[in-house]
Amino acid sequence: MSRWVGDEDDEADFSYVRDAGNGPARWGAVRREWAICSVGRLQSPIGLSGTVAALADVPGRLGRSYRPAAASLVNRGHDVMVRFNSNPGGVVIDGVAYRLRQMHWHAPSEHTINGRRYALELHMLHQSEANNKYAVVSQLYRISGNRRDRTIHRLERYIRRISRRKNHEELIDEVVDPRWPVRRSTVYYRYTGSFTTPPCTEGVTWVVGHQIRRVTRRQVRLLRNAVHDGARRNARPLQEANGRGVAFYYTSPAHGRGSNGN
Repeated sequence: MSRWVGDEDDEADFSYVRDAGNGPARWGAVRREWAICSVGRLQSPIGLSGTVAALADVPGRLGRSYRPAAASLVNRGHDVMVRFNSNPGGVVIDGVAYRLRQMHWHAPSEHTINGRRYALELHMLHQSEANNKYAVVSQLYRISGNRRDRTIHRLERYIRRISRRKNHEELIDEVVDPRWPVRRSTVYYRYTGSFTTPPCTEGVTWVVGHQIRRVTRRQVRLLRNAVHDGARRNARPLQEANGRGVAFYYTSPAHGRGSNGN
């Protein structure tokens, strides 16, 4: 999960190229304030497992209340980001309300489920207004020959406009509906982790969808070709779980019905 405000200046300081001096294994040495990338004990992403989650704490509830909102599409150099310019709603976790701020994609997926890494991962980044905490709702995708992702499909012409144009932003002429990426998703893994890019800040609540959605290979290629960062992928390697508990979360009935986007 990348940061959502004021992070463009930092993009040139880190890379996804494995053997580079500023590659993922060395992020913590690039800047002093990024040291936690190397020494943190709650880093993301991690490998998820249905067996481990089933043994964790009592399942919780995830309240969703998304709605269509005005947005822009931004090329941040390492990823493509949808920045919401009006209120798209958000989620409620353990009684804390988080507002959706932005969403972006990583290819391949950063998290794995039962040892498998998927073709794409969407991060929906939320921020609480009360205590400035962060929560990410994450959705993984597998390749389908003919079932394209609706959200990416509706953004394709804007992705082409910002392609290879770092820090370029395009206003989207129509509202973006954040309900579509999570429609009919009802079960999630939940754990405490970190940003997956520098400064790798910890204390982030991760809610990763159990259901795997579908995307075409062409759509994944479109997102990756839009950012010319010299890396074939923009996914951070798996981090040690260090004994962290992983629990299952379910959408609450009221919010689940209102979030289908149909």
